[in-house]
Amino acid sequence: MTKHSKRNRRRMHQGGMGGGFRVVRRVPHRVQRGLPQAPSLSPEAQFRLLCVEHAARSGVGDASLAFAVPVSTIYRWLKRYRRDDLTRLEPRSRRPTRVRRATWTAAQEQAVLALRQQYPRMGKDKLHHLLKTRGTILSASMIGRMLGSLRRRSLLREPRAVRVRRARPPRPYATRVPTDKRQPTEPGALVQLDTMHLRPLPGVERRQFTAIDVVSRCAVLGVRASATAGTALAFLDELIARMPFPVQALQVDGGAEFMAEFEQACEDRRITLYVLPPRSPKLNGRVERLNGTARREFWECYAEDLDLPTLQQALHAWEENYNTVRPHQALGYATPRRYLASLDSHLS
Repeated sequence: MTKHSKRNRRRMHQGGMGGGFRVVRRVPHRVQRGLPQAPSLSPEAQFRLLCVEHAARSGVGDASLAFAVPVSTIYRWLKRYRRDDLTRLEPRSRRPTRVRRATWTAAQEQAVLALRQQYPRMGKDKLHHLLKTRGTILSASMIGRMLGSLRRRSLLREPRAVRVRRARPPRPYATRVPTDKRQPTEPGALVQLDTMHLRPLPGVERRQFTAIDVVSRCAVLGVRASATAGTALAFLDELIARMPFPVQALQVDGGAEFMAEFEQACEDRRITLYVLPPRSPKLNGRVERLNGTARREFWECYAEDLDLPTLQQALHAWEENYNTVRPHQALGYATPRRYLASLDSHLS
């Protein structure tokens, strides 16, 4: 065999030749079929395996810093680690060694089951008193555990709740607000209208009708003894007369006061009427906010007579203050009337 000089051996190593190698015999297919399959580990077990291998290479402290795992936990995983059985790193059951056992008898369980089937909507407290009158002494907590056990074993079937859906009243004129009409730019293009139920004193009820223009925030408020289609129609006439611009469209919720006569009056006056979907007050946010402002700044500070003429006069005075004195944050701290005047001057 030819011997190489040190210089040639160094060149051969640099070029990838002459290095040491090991001959590995190929495992026959017959033997490969008999080898066990590698276990499929869960993501948590794979993480633990990586952490344990890192600890074996670089130490437990380094693995604790690299994987953000306490040192004590890594030592516990190292004790469970077996190279020939990686499934030992799988999470173990956290079920307590000693668990509560059922202490009731079959006769007591049958008594609770029969009574619950007779009265399906009674809770454990009422069943406790009924069983006590019949001579069976069981605590309410034990009856609750018995009911849970009966449900898990499918021995107790609870009745299904039946929801009665009422048909929505027909709206021959009102429609949903189109997408292109939700953000108007002209005063009067969309006015939000709502009612607020008030109880200033026990036995005294009042209804506040609230209207606000989406663009200029100009508000019109009125108070009535009740909220009906007739009182809503009277407020509609008041709204049209007191708004400083023509009202083109109204947006209301599904209240009964905004149906029948009110809806027909909007059609006769050629005012478009938009009705909101059920349970969506957020779409009427401007008027809902005004209701809260009126409740805090007017109703909680009002201490005069509650007869309608006096109350109406005081509410109109607060409305004038809202439109002409009170700064509005959404308008750059301008009042609604000043903002409306700036719009008129800009358009002219």
